[in-house]
Amino acid sequence: MNYVEVAKQILESVGGSENIISMAHCATRLRLIVANREIIDDDEVEAINGIKGVFFNAGQYQIILGTGVVNKVYEEVAKLGVNTLNNKEIVAQKNTKKAFIRTLADVFVPIIPAIVATGLFLGLKGLIFNPAVLEVFGLSIDSFPSYIITFISILTETAFAFLPALVCWSAFRVFGGTPVLGILLGLMLVSNALPNAYVVADPNSGVTPIMVFGFIPMVGYQGSIIPALVSGYVGSNIEKYLRKKIPNALDLVFTPFLTLLLSAFLALFAIGPVFHVVENLLLDIGTVVMGLPYGIGGFIIGFCWMFIVVTGVHHVFNVLELTLLAATGLNPFNAIISMTAVAQGAVCLAIAKKAKKKSVREIGPSATVSAWLGITEPAIFGVNMRYNLKPMLIASIVSGFAGVVCMLVNLAGTANGVTGIAGILLYVYDIKQLLWYVGISVATGVLAYFLTLWFGVPDEVMKDE
Repeated sequence: MNYVEVAKQILESVGGSENIISMAHCATRLRLIVANREIIDDDEVEAINGIKGVFFNAGQYQIILGTGVVNKVYEEVAKLGVNTLNNKEIVAQKNTKKAFIRTLADVFVPIIPAIVATGLFLGLKGLIFNPAVLEVFGLSIDSFPSYIITFISILTETAFAFLPALVCWSAFRVFGGTPVLGILLGLMLVSNALPNAYVVADPNSGVTPIMVFGFIPMVGYQGSIIPALVSGYVGSNIEKYLRKKIPNALDLVFTPFLTLLLSAFLALFAIGPVFHVVENLLLDIGTVVMGLPYGIGGFIIGFCWMFIVVTGVHHVFNVLELTLLAATGLNPFNAIISMTAVAQGAVCLAIAKKAKKKSVREIGPSATVSAWLGITEPAIFGVNMRYNLKPMLIASIVSGFAGVVCMLVNLAGTANGVTGIAGILLYVYDIKQLLWYVGISVATGVLAYFLTLWFGVPDEVMKDE
């Protein structure tokens, strides 16, 4: 792809730089805030080489380009004089609810690779140390040297043990603070001087929280999300306030000192105790929904998930997934949303298979592969809901029933952020889990494919161009 030429064509098709108020991009989409939506011809934009679809949502004209492409096109469009905004400025243009959701995504998306890597380590650990696997080779857990066990423990436990440091770092980065101060604040939340949260949670350990003023429990926040997120937000704003008030000659010394002092005090004595309760409540709500009888919670999540993705608020559920992982080590939510990705890909493939419309036949296969690798936007916006909602409803219904099965067989992954085909690696820790994941995925894909082929292909794609 000639990214320079694509950028020029996009700019011309959307009315030139004078029609673009600002521009940003996410993993797959170029996001434009435009002055006049009416002058943009969607068909002209979609005709540009490499564009998989367009839509207008939340005040943004969004052009789907796909991962690895959107950032390159974004850079070329920016060179043509289009205004680009940082995260803080984008948030300022949005209403509070949408800004909050987008900010959560900005905080948690950079953390996902660490959680994914840890999840894969956990999956491999479960596979290697599975008694049935060891028995085949005539081994047991005692056959491994202690340094191997220690090394594997380091690989599998570090990310969750120091999760508050990752969250605080990312929160400081997003909210305009100094990221290294965020890391240090997060490490203070899991300091060895505090009673370990995991040990306190064990009733047989005999370890109890330190009581401040006789009623405020002070413990470590190993694996906690919300206390670290709020502490990062508060700490970064304290730092920004101090930088405005402290003279430049004293800034280097006193701003970090006061930022950490005030932030740590609030985090350990106020924010942590209060929001740890909120975090437990969130976990309880998620657990209640997913624990509804007969897999009803799985149907609710599976059916609704792709409509949530359409609104762009799906990143907020990273908090729930990370909380589930931190509390139990497993993520049943991942299994359900993996099946939604499989269903969307299968629906997209069926439409592309039967379509006579050239653009759909061209976009369909690549969008299908993207969906099966966990990036569903090209399939959703480029094919499945481009003409009517019937394909989306088929995919959602199939996903809902797949979610029921996932819940009934207790299917759960060891991380978040990886779905579809790549998600298989999160289930290798147990042979039954792996077989269930593969079996449900295949059944979901086959059912969604044939139902769409028989009942869900839009009439619009049957018109030869």
